[in-house]
Amino acid sequence: MEFLYDYGLFFAKTFTLVAAIVTVIGLSLSMAMRNTDEKGELKITNLGDRFKHYRHTLEQFILNESELKEKHKEEKQLAKDKAKEEKQRVKQKSKKAADEPTDDTDKPRRRLFVLNFHGDIRASNVESLRIEITAILTTAKPEQGDEVLVRLESPGGLVHSYGLAASQLQRIRDKGLQLTVAVDKVAASGGYMMACVAHKIIAAPFAVVGSIGVLAQIPNFNRFLKKHDVDFEQMTAGEYKRTMSMFGENTPEGREKFKVELEETHELFKQHIQQFRPQLDMEKVATGEHWYGVQAQEHQLIDELLTSDDYLLQAVEAADLYEVTYEEQRNMLEKMGIQLRTSVENWLTARE
Repeated sequence: MEFLYDYGLFFAKTFTLVAAIVTVIGLSLSMAMRNTDEKGELKITNLGDRFKHYRHTLEQFILNESELKEKHKEEKQLAKDKAKEEKQRVKQKSKKAADEPTDDTDKPRRRLFVLNFHGDIRASNVESLRIEITAILTTAKPEQGDEVLVRLESPGGLVHSYGLAASQLQRIRDKGLQLTVAVDKVAASGGYMMACVAHKIIAAPFAVVGSIGVLAQIPNFNRFLKKHDVDFEQMTAGEYKRTMSMFGENTPEGREKFKVELEETHELFKQHIQQFRPQLDMEKVATGEHWYGVQAQEHQLIDELLTSDDYLLQAVEAADLYEVTYEEQRNMLEKMGIQLRTSVENWLTARE
């Protein structure tokens, strides 16, 4: 009876886990088969206008009536002066010969495009990221100083998924645009694989950065199956088609081959980072450790201690700020699938 109880309990747990995995996979496949170009929407937010709204809302609350009148008077005068200057600039420009070089006053105001990437284990947001970047590349002009800021938050995940995400950011550099990555909370492992592509990395003082390493965790139920006289058969073609198994008996040779593959992946990871940040001492930073912002700056993993909010507030004086977001419209079933998958991934990540 004890055997039946144990076996029944094991079967119930296994069935529940398999059912959850099948549900997640099914929903993920159904989402992947959808035509996202028809189901999604590209949204553009003028962050300069948003900051002005914040300021005006606060001023309405803290300033008295006379102060508000004086403030409005100043703003009207500034707007009048700006319009006058623009009119004069256009008039002067029209008088110049067509072949005469223009000065700095004729250059259009540069633009800063802001992207947000929140990464899970599978870097699921890479699908939205690729559309957002494509949209920006159709408009951005390197010659007028346009820039892309990516607010990046990710603890890492699958190598191939984050490799693709990093390649998407590489497209920005290849276009000749300045690329800045801001890390307010965490950019570790695959997250840092993405961040290092940037020309400049800024981070909050307590943001978690680094974790340049490779991790693989595989549970094995072989002894449990043997204890209860349950056979497991697995057939492969190719010596190393399956080096490690969840239910079969793992061999020393299989473990060694798997370890070699991990080391090879780690080496590729290091080469990728060294390509974009040659100043790093890889022997010191590629240990799998992570550091807080202050320490990361000492190791040259980042360039400056600064939050994304402060970076934008500094930039708004000299550039037009546009936040670009691609949002997919999902039905209730797809939303439930995403929530379930995210919960499972967060549970697994918390136990690493």
